Amino acid sequence: MGPLLLVVVVFLGFSVPPYLTFDPSLSRLPPPPGNHVYYPLLVAHVLFGTVAMVTACFQIWPAFRNNHRRGHRLTGRIYVFAGVLPAGLLGLYIGWHTAAGPSVRVANLVGSALWLVVTAIGLRAARQRRYGDHRRWMTRSFALTMSIVLSRVVNTVAMIVLMPQVDTTFLGSAELMRYSAASIGPWLSPLLLLLLADWLLERRKPGAARPA
Repeated sequence: MGPLLLVVVVFLGFSVPPYLTFDPSLSRLPPPPGNHVYYPLLVAHVLFGTVAMVTACFQIWPAFRNNHRRGHRLTGRIYVFAGVLPAGLLGLYIGWHTAAGPSVRVANLVGSALWLVVTAIGLRAARQRRYGDHRRWMTRSFALTMSIVLSRVVNTVAMIVLMPQVDTTFLGSAELMRYSAASIGPWLSPLLLLLLADWLLERRKPGAARPA
């Protein structure tokens, strides 16, 4: 849990403060011209997403989950109703109005919808006392919650790798290169983390093959 908490703290410490000023000029996502509700909704999305990331860490923390069952249920409700649900719904609006091009728009819409659906399935399983299914679906929800962190890293790497190809692959268009680089993270990061989550879930199944 230590490395995970450190990553979350560093990411939030870098990403969130500009939005706490409520100054649109400091936004890393410029609002579309003439859209006056985009920035307030973006700030709300960031804040609800922060709640989701912090409470998600408590949800998967084995010692907290096993020793503080009531706390686990409480943080779980906060994670869903004050984190994923509002952040995901706002993400649909923010994603639709992104200025980063159609590929990022579709990736954000698909990611937000998938985040909401996976979390809702996990919540339903808990209410039906299917705790094994609940844990599996909430593990996937956690992977989607943390995909934003990996996405930033992937986008940076993609920008570095694609920059020398501006004059060849992108026919001299630096803007096209930036759009292409920005679209890789939102697609690749959720996919990688979901695959990792399911691989770990398969390894932890009773009777799963263990290395000799």
